[in-house]
Amino acid sequence: MFTCENIWAFASPGLLYSAVDSNPLSVYIMHPFWNFVVKFLPMWLAPNLITFTGFMFLVLNFLILAFYDFDFTASGAKHEHVPSWVWVAAGIFNFLAYTLDGVDGKQARRTNSSTPLGELFDHGLDSWACMLFVATVYSIFGRGESGVSVVTLYYILWMVLFSFILSHWEKYNTGILFLPWGYDMSQVTISLVYLVTAVVGVETWYQPVLLHFLYRDLFTFMIIACSFAVTLPMSLYNVLKAYRSDTLKHSSLYEAFLPFLSPVLLFILSTIWVVYSPSNILDLQPRIFYLMVGTAFANVTCKLIVCQMSNTRCQALSWLLLPMSVVVLLAVTKVVTNETLLLHLWTAAVMLAHIHYGVSVVHQLSKHFKIFAFSLKKPNSD
Repeated sequence: MFTCENIWAFASPGLLYSAVDSNPLSVYIMHPFWNFVVKFLPMWLAPNLITFTGFMFLVLNFLILAFYDFDFTASGAKHEHVPSWVWVAAGIFNFLAYTLDGVDGKQARRTNSSTPLGELFDHGLDSWACMLFVATVYSIFGRGESGVSVVTLYYILWMVLFSFILSHWEKYNTGILFLPWGYDMSQVTISLVYLVTAVVGVETWYQPVLLHFLYRDLFTFMIIACSFAVTLPMSLYNVLKAYRSDTLKHSSLYEAFLPFLSPVLLFILSTIWVVYSPSNILDLQPRIFYLMVGTAFANVTCKLIVCQMSNTRCQALSWLLLPMSVVVLLAVTKVVTNETLLLHLWTAAVMLAHIHYGVSVVHQLSKHFKIFAFSLKKPNSD
């Protein structure tokens, strides 16, 4: 939960946003582009409103694809494919979301309105966006013969989620947010793939890249390689470097790895449900299951972000895991026979809990810093 300790810690001296972005694509291409774009934004436009608008483009992509391809079968042979205009819209919306995510911080510095609320709002929505990216891209390949199984995509989703939390684990231990290289490369690639799909059709992705190596295999390989060959080694290197220079914020191994406890337990609980589901719930309702996992992960991650931003100790367990344990137990033991209904109800509960948490934190921080979340005007001003 968000406590008074967190609020006062946000106001402590020296808690400035510290981030390192060394990705060549970002440094030499995207940052100059964002610097150009931000000049066209009106000075009255609040950075948080830019952040939220970008996030809503991703939500819109998710909802449109859910309408045309709810169960991820539309890209398969002998199925009615997603209309080409949807892929054009997806490519444009994804790039707009990426661009707005890049200019919100620049707008904050341009209008002298940088606050801890902006950082929390940005990264908090990013944690939820991870699931939206994966689920939307999945519709390109689908779950057909030339696609990716729903189980494989489930584990791919978790790779993306853990890659995201690694960066904030780094900051929790080092005080510096090292922005992952994979993010910028993936966003540009995803936007281009959407547009290419609109032109050549999903049938193109049925063809092998080389010999029997399909595009779906390339998709899977790139995510695994990015996670284990780039993100993980760089995170470990940065933390180890801080340890050797005696700048590590948490000396004990337990405290250093405490942020992983709740995400790992969430992974275990959701995987138990997937593996032991009597009705094979992931096959029946993959989109809703991904939404549930992604939202629960975002809730857990937001609490870590609050702790690493406010220099407070990460809580050992998220309260959300307790009712989820009961839900999983009811499902796998067949106490509740209608798993689909149970999943829908639990997903709704998780989303409501996460939205409530987010609104509460934004309200408390806005009140504490005497600002409006979506306006540059000051409270009680004319």
